[in-house]
Amino acid sequence: MDERLQHIITLREAGQLEEANQLMVALVKEDPENGYYQFQCAWTYDSLGKENDAVPHYEKAIQLGLKPEFLVDAYVGLGSTYRTLGQYEQAKRIFEQAIREFPEAEHVKVFYAMTLYNLGEHSKAMEILLRTVIHTTTHEGIKDYSKAIKFYSDKLDQTWE
Repeated sequence: MDERLQHIITLREAGQLEEANQLMVALVKEDPENGYYQFQCAWTYDSLGKENDAVPHYEKAIQLGLKPEFLVDAYVGLGSTYRTLGQYEQAKRIFEQAIREFPEAEHVKVFYAMTLYNLGEHSKAMEILLRTVIHTTTHEGIKDYSKAIKFYSDKLDQTWE
């Protein structure tokens, strides 16, 4: 990783968000076709709470291409940003794309469930969350009841008499 970029990431992680953002914007201007720079620029805008400014950088990063470990994070960043902006359908589309490309990325499913909740798809959101809990937990009680949790995950509105 380039020394300037490492410095910017260090600044962001240290909470020096304005400085990190200004330096990242300058770096993107130097090399606008660098997908990783675009991704890092989006992240600095998100860290500042400037979601509208982050969106085009996430989109450009994804369009330009990223290594898989960064691409999944760019999808999470873009989808989450769309969700916080109230653009739920766009968020849903991004998370569905991410799940298709990275089906093992359980954290994406949590953000997807939040988006489904915002869209009023509460049953589907709960089903996804419950299944994610089962797949990711090490808690003994949840593991002991995982069969029951999985069974009920898509039957939350059903009653038995």
